[in-house]
Amino acid sequence: MTDDRTVRVALAGGGAFGAKHAAALRRIKGVEVTAVVSSTLDRAQAFAAEHGIGRGVATLDEALAMDDVDAVILATPTPMHAAQTLACLEAGKHVQVEIPLAASLADAEECLIAQQRTGLVAMVGHTRRFNPSHQWVRRRIQAGEFRIQQMDVQTYFFRRTNLNALGQQRSWTDHLLWHHAAHTVDLFAYQTGSPIVQANAIQGPIHPELGIAMDMSIQLKAASGAICTLSLSFNNDGPLGTFFRYIGDTGTYLARYDDLFTGKDEPIDVSGVDVSMDGIELQDREFVAAIREGREPNSSIAQVISCYRTLAALEAQLDAGAGA
Repeated sequence: MTDDRTVRVALAGGGAFGAKHAAALRRIKGVEVTAVVSSTLDRAQAFAAEHGIGRGVATLDEALAMDDVDAVILATPTPMHAAQTLACLEAGKHVQVEIPLAASLADAEECLIAQQRTGLVAMVGHTRRFNPSHQWVRRRIQAGEFRIQQMDVQTYFFRRTNLNALGQQRSWTDHLLWHHAAHTVDLFAYQTGSPIVQANAIQGPIHPELGIAMDMSIQLKAASGAICTLSLSFNNDGPLGTFFRYIGDTGTYLARYDDLFTGKDEPIDVSGVDVSMDGIELQDREFVAAIREGREPNSSIAQVISCYRTLAALEAQLDAGAGA
């Protein structure tokens, strides 16, 4: 049964992605953002004023104690994701956490256990499941009109200093494997409808200051026989972002976020795929709908946990290689 009551959301994270969610939530009927949490009270209050949010508070604990908060969206630094997801569930709040769910398999599994115990909606922001471009390809697959032979994916940024998407200094370090590879590892299994049965990874030198590999190459194979080749870099001085090439038995498609092209770079109209062309908005709509309908959302923790198990296996492989 659908619950038509207003879903009252607290937003944790007053940065670039917090702003994307604030804009998306304004376009969803029956949703009220009642509070925002940021790194300082001043930043939270400024963000609240800018985005028309009820109030800004200094800590997640304050938001979780509020009676007018049903659910929380976490757009906070990666190292906080797992602990904050657990805190939301323990406080009886539905939660959507931005990708990645965690930076270790143990933390991801703990979140799954908490969700199963509480029965609350707990969803991870694997946005590629919701982008109209990827939805269009998925519908062709489900209709039996397209079968993936290979996905060739490039995830490229120019990030030799520790800055965020707004060019501001980060207090934490982003990660090619646990964050950026998570998008593709999950999408590959999701689109093929087949579990990953083989995964290999190599990485370039560790950056002396950031302490992470700046370049990485990952190979995946699904039980269906499809393969995926993923190249990731923080050294790419060129167009930024992730670009997906679907090579299949009846065509080739290039997905660039919410846009889609043929293998010959001809645009494909995906404007009718869903109610919006914004993948973040579609992700947030699924979260709200799952709460209202009392059901498991697409991209639930249970659905994406296999991705994090694959990432952990790849990390173990890379660690073993580093010690060789």
